[in-house]
Formats: sequence, C-alpha cells, structure tokens
Amino acid sequence: MLVLLRHGQTDYNVAGRMQGHIDSVLTETGVAQAAQVAPAIARLAPDRLISSDLSRAADTADAVAAACGQAVKLDARLRETHLGDWQGQTVEEIETGYPGAIAHWRSDPAWAPPGGESRIDVVRRSLPVVEELDEEYSAEDAADVTAVLIAHGGLIAGLVCGLLALPTSAWPSIGGLGNCRWAALGRRSDHPRWRLTGYNVGVHQ
Repeated sequence: MLVLLRHGQTDYNVAGRMQGHIDSVLTETGVAQAAQVAPAIARLAPDRLISSDLSRAADTADAVAAACGQAVKLDARLRETHLGDWQGQTVEEIETGYPGAIAHWRSDPAWAPPGGESRIDVVRRSLPVVEELDEEYSAEDAADVTAVLIAHGGLIAGLVCGLLALPTSAWPSIGGLGNCRWAALGRRSDHPRWRLTGYNVGVHQ
C-alpha cells in the first residue's frame, strides 16, 4: 500500500499565499495536526517513510516517525510544485498580475506558471520515488509493504493521477487534500495496476 500524506497547516496556508518551494513552517495548529495524525499512520504499520525535504513536510514526517518508530528518508523529488513568479503571492495578487492564468493553470496540467513547473513536470520527477520502491521489493513482497510519502497537496494530487495512469484531461478532476490528510493506493500481487482506495482521508481535527 502507498499512503501519500500532506503536511500540517503552515503560516502561508493561513495567509492564503502560494508556497511552492518556499520553505514555510508549521503553525501551532499544524504541529498539533501532525501529532494527531501520527498515531493513525502508525496503525498502518508503515515499512518506509519518505518525505519532501521542505520543512513543513519534514517536520510533519518527524512526528509520524516518532509514532511509528521508523526513520525518515528525505527526498527533494517530493517537493511541491515550483510556482516560479507566483510563489509567495495570493490568488488575488496573481489574478491581478496574470488575469485568467489561475484558471488556465488549474485546467491544463501541461501549463506552468512563469518560471515554474507544470503538474506534468512534477509527476515526472516524483514518480521515480515510487518506481524505486518497486525495484527494492519483489512483486510478491510489494503487496504486503506499506510506504508512506509525506509531501504536499499539489504533488500528491498529481502523483495520484500519474500512478492511476489517468489521461491528463482528467487530472483537474482530482481535487486537493486538507492539511494532514492522505490518499491511499493499493495493488494486488497478481494485478500490477494501482487502484485508489482512499482520498482526503484523515482523523477528526
């Protein structure tokens, strides 16, 4: 099973600002969310914990690791979408400077903000993290392995689309995740295709 967990609330989430690769930090609420979700993830008995190296994800991962008794591996390929010139701006500010661009970005996975990445770019860099896990475990073992990736809302939505091999025209139909909520995908040993088993799952907060 593959679990994709979004980080806790950050100062930028509260301010309504686009984060991208900006290294924003968890708020007190975000720290509490991470502490609350950690036991739920621990009950899944993960074999591997891999996190984005951005602080908001890594700090969330540390709380999960403490509950699971597992070490965390940091991997920059799990960073959020680089939003280029939009990073640090609110949606309203972006709409003022780039009229109509937010709607275009949300509807077209191949389109990138100025100086940033498209969702297709993000999936292209993050998919190898999962592929390397496949190489590490045999097909028989993989069905019994649970890996948790701690990352970001945009990356997780894109990675779910990539793992499910959805056509890019369908990608906008996969919505965002709440803070410290997760998506889950599974496979059977006799059927290699990923299936979505849960989305925006979380504990009461």
